[in-house]
Amino acid sequence: MPRFAANVSLMFTEHEPKGRFAAAKNAGFSAVEYLHPYADPVASVGAWLDAAEVELILINTQVGDGAKGERGLAAVPGREADFRRHFDHALEYATGLGAKMIHVMAGVVTGDRQAAVETFVENLATAAPIAEAEGVSLLLEPLNTRDVPGYLHTYCHETAELIAAIDRKNVLMQYDFYHRQVMEGGLAARLEEHFGIVGHVQFSSVPGRHEPQFGEVNLPYLFDVLDQLGYAGWVGCEYTPKGGTLDGLSWASRYGIGS
Repeated sequence: MPRFAANVSLMFTEHEPKGRFAAAKNAGFSAVEYLHPYADPVASVGAWLDAAEVELILINTQVGDGAKGERGLAAVPGREADFRRHFDHALEYATGLGAKMIHVMAGVVTGDRQAAVETFVENLATAAPIAEAEGVSLLLEPLNTRDVPGYLHTYCHETAELIAAIDRKNVLMQYDFYHRQVMEGGLAARLEEHFGIVGHVQFSSVPGRHEPQFGEVNLPYLFDVLDQLGYAGWVGCEYTPKGGTLDGLSWASRYGIGS
């Protein structure tokens, strides 16, 4: 049976951040994703996690200046020092909070794509051994062009090529069923094709990015595929509830959550 982690950046927003961890635990989750914990000190977030007795599994690197359209800096030529600060900051939080995965935001390509690819590979090749020494994996997620136009990598084969070029065992793919349905389809076949480099899985409905019961994709079938493939990692619930978080958890009752 898949292990589900609540994404408390999007779920349980009926509560202030410090209350979302306990709310997730009370709903039946034992792990959470928290994409951007940086507004609060490590010690504060750690205390919330400890009090709720939940595990933090994933954070993201910072996006940069979102108002200017930045979606990460790892692939932006000339911003290597800024990326390194973002990476060091993320690693500080990950190690301080026990998270074993960091999603590295690549960024939007505004100039020469090859230069962006080279910058990304060099930045990740430098960061990966530092993260590995702390037991942390770096995840690369192909995003869709509808939500994030111009993002460096948007198809699985592009992400796989980047992972091969970086060539570090702790650099893996973050496979999100939502982004893959928007961009490629064939979700089960594509998952199986790239399964050897998949380090984490996420989902939300298509369209809308809500709970599974509201979309066109048969997500319970895909959860069964994960079991058939022997996936032992977490499955992140990276969705925005259509109504109240608890009201939308009917999908999870078969997995012992929200019931």
